[in-house]
Amino acid sequence: MGYYDDHSPATQRDKQKRRWAMPTIVGVILGAVLILLALPALVQTELLPYDITIPEDESGLVDDDQELTGGTTKSVQVDVTTQITDIVSEVSPSVVGVVNLQTQRDFWNQNGSTSPQQAGVGSGVIYKKENDMAYVVTNQHVIEGANEIEVVLSDETRVAAELVGGDLFTDLAVLKMPADQVGDPIELGHSDNIQVGEPAIAIGNPLGLRFSGSVTQGIISGKQRAIPQDFNGDGMEDWQAEVIQTDAAINPGNSGGALINIEGQLIGINSMKIARSAVEGIGFAIPIDAAKPIIAELEATGQVSRPYIGIEAYGLNEVPTSEWRNTLSLPEDVEGGLYIRSISQMSPAAKAGLRPLDVITQLDGQQVSNIIDLRKYLYEEKSPGDEMEVTYYRDGEQSTVTITLGTQE
Repeated sequence: MGYYDDHSPATQRDKQKRRWAMPTIVGVILGAVLILLALPALVQTELLPYDITIPEDESGLVDDDQELTGGTTKSVQVDVTTQITDIVSEVSPSVVGVVNLQTQRDFWNQNGSTSPQQAGVGSGVIYKKENDMAYVVTNQHVIEGANEIEVVLSDETRVAAELVGGDLFTDLAVLKMPADQVGDPIELGHSDNIQVGEPAIAIGNPLGLRFSGSVTQGIISGKQRAIPQDFNGDGMEDWQAEVIQTDAAINPGNSGGALINIEGQLIGINSMKIARSAVEGIGFAIPIDAAKPIIAELEATGQVSRPYIGIEAYGLNEVPTSEWRNTLSLPEDVEGGLYIRSISQMSPAAKAGLRPLDVITQLDGQQVSNIIDLRKYLYEEKSPGDEMEVTYYRDGEQSTVTITLGTQE
């Protein structure tokens, strides 16, 4: 006689199958729904190995309500004309070549006549047109020793130029020439408000006129850099140039060329680079805001007369803080200033009694922290012959002395 056993193996397996069937079906449905929801995101992240196109209506505009479908890859046209190319095209004609011609005696000519020969080539920038004359700013070292000067325009036209004046310390010179063949001058910008990291473009003639109008792009790497300069080759620093640092390539021949911002405005006059095998991408330009008063004075008088105190000084930020107390004996409340390394004999500073290792903290009551502060105050607020009150520390004691400024030419 047969019977029904609820606990038989076959019956248990059937029940287990029924128990697993429903979760499996639900899992499949949920998985499909999740895949459908995630598909657009996967397409946008390009994780799927398919070509996806976005349908367009007859007007060529994408309908936001249309769905993504499979198909061929869409062709995209890109306009390569950028703001930089437009700016370079506009500014380049105002950047010129400057040829230094020096007279050399002709060995074969017995009457002793001379002929001008090309001694060097640099760059310049047309910054002004006035009274049928065009004015060019360049570097002093580009035209140093020249008997004649030629300006080479962007169309290779050569125009004889006259030296208006030059300044050794800022390495600036101003030329003028007839303006009948000259286009628009460059727009002058501002260098005081530039930001480290913003784009910078250098235009000039690296390695001579063969590569005239060369353009290099980089960024502003630093501002208000003070670079020591030795003019007479005696190993002593004669000056500290205030410069903009950039990684835009600046090479021989670029000197006097333009450093411009992304708006095509002149923010610096390319001046120098550090030429060492281990150094790459460090070039310098004279800030245009520092150059403007020099250019104006060169136009007016042909030279620059500066107030002079006769010290070689450096910011305390260049001295280990331990030496502030040990060597300079500064009180703890002194947070910055200029320490005097050396003093020129018979200079205004020497006559006033200043000494090496004195630390200057104020000029006429205004705080100074570095050589840039000192020079800006002297050149913008003072004239030769003026008196200036100097506050300084010596052996931990604060003192004040009045200096009568001399003239540095």
